[in-house]
Amino acid sequence: MNEQKMLWLRGGILAVLLLFAAMVYLPEERGALLGQLGAADPFCEEGLLCIAYLDVGQGDASFIESPTGVQVLIDGGPNESVLRELSAVMGTFDRTIDIVVATHPDADHIGGLVDVLDRYQVSMIIMTENESDSAVAARFLERVTEEGAEIVYARRGQVYKLGNGSQFEILFPETNPKDMESNASSIVLKLMYGTTSALFTGDSPKRIEEYLVLAEGEHLKSDVLKVGHHGSRTSTSELFLAEVDPEYAVISAEKDSRYGHPHVEVTDLLFNYGVATKSTAEDGSVYLVSDGSVVTFQ
Repeated sequence: MNEQKMLWLRGGILAVLLLFAAMVYLPEERGALLGQLGAADPFCEEGLLCIAYLDVGQGDASFIESPTGVQVLIDGGPNESVLRELSAVMGTFDRTIDIVVATHPDADHIGGLVDVLDRYQVSMIIMTENESDSAVAARFLERVTEEGAEIVYARRGQVYKLGNGSQFEILFPETNPKDMESNASSIVLKLMYGTTSALFTGDSPKRIEEYLVLAEGEHLKSDVLKVGHHGSRTSTSELFLAEVDPEYAVISAEKDSRYGHPHVEVTDLLFNYGVATKSTAEDGSVYLVSDGSVVTFQ
């Protein structure tokens, strides 16, 4: 190798070393450096509450970033496809998530959480005592134990503050759901920022929805409804929809779903109530933003 090439090589190595030294030792400059590398947060501006309903096929996964940057993942879909979607909204170099919520132990909700726990450092995991005898559920519980995160069992009335007045509240379950059917045990939570709100219901069936109408009444009112059970006719009763009275709805389902999701009864009901609806099956990942006063699709 001639002398000129050696100088170029040494110069290149030195530049790389200086770059990574700056990233490690100069925190104030780290964000700018990551931005130059294309790794700055592409998803949510400071001061906004952002929700990404991730396209994970036949499953559920919703990512939330609060106005102060607190990150919450509700479910993880069926497999590692959630990692691709998370990378798109979190950026390449972000490997921490503040809160993971596992609504219930069905594979299409927790299968991808195994991969999430493998890749990301998670501070808190909110789940229920409901169990499944599937291999996926067993692996999930194993990774939860290995993660070392704080484990919280969801109960109605718990409130988790996310910064700048944003928070979410657990509406269900009220007691230990260990012996309930899996879908019926789903965690239901309401996300709030300013005067805006979004409701997440997992796979809750109509009987749980109707219980919530009795238990919560007008507190169910939300700007956005994450439609239960992928748009299945087993969820989204007319009584429940009338009480929630959403402006927007999002359905997480696979294109050409083998289950026929979303069912026409549900999409017709949403249409008749004048709810602007998007589906991951047709639109890919769906993005919503709130400034605390108004919610808009992105």
